[in-house]
Amino acid sequence: MTIDTTPMNNGQVLDAENQLATALANSDLDSLEALLHDKLLFVGPDGHTITKAMDMKFYRSGIMNIETITPQVESINIIGNNAVVTTFTQLKGRMSGESFGGKFKYLRVWEYNNGQLKVIAGSCVRI
Repeated sequence: MTIDTTPMNNGQVLDAENQLATALANSDLDSLEALLHDKLLFVGPDGHTITKAMDMKFYRSGIMNIETITPQVESINIIGNNAVVTTFTQLKGRMSGESFGGKFKYLRVWEYNNGQLKVIAGSCVRI
């Protein structure tokens, strides 16, 4: 594996966070495919671990539908080729036909490799 040694900056991470929010709101499968690492692990607010394949299946099948998403970045901590981001995010949507909504805190880990940022890990809790 070749590691890109070009320094990453907060602006790039913010752009990636905004791209992710837009992709989630629009169920943009191509963008989600590009932004999520193939080995992604994400712990949802119910404690279940979700993989990229599971997440993509939820969006592809219509099980998950985000109606509104309003993220506010709290912090960005760049560590080598990784960025750890925390956000407060207001969400409204449907999961398996059931409405949900509220304020959530996300923690995401982005990896910068070959000029691209991809989410490699994350978690979400309702606040």
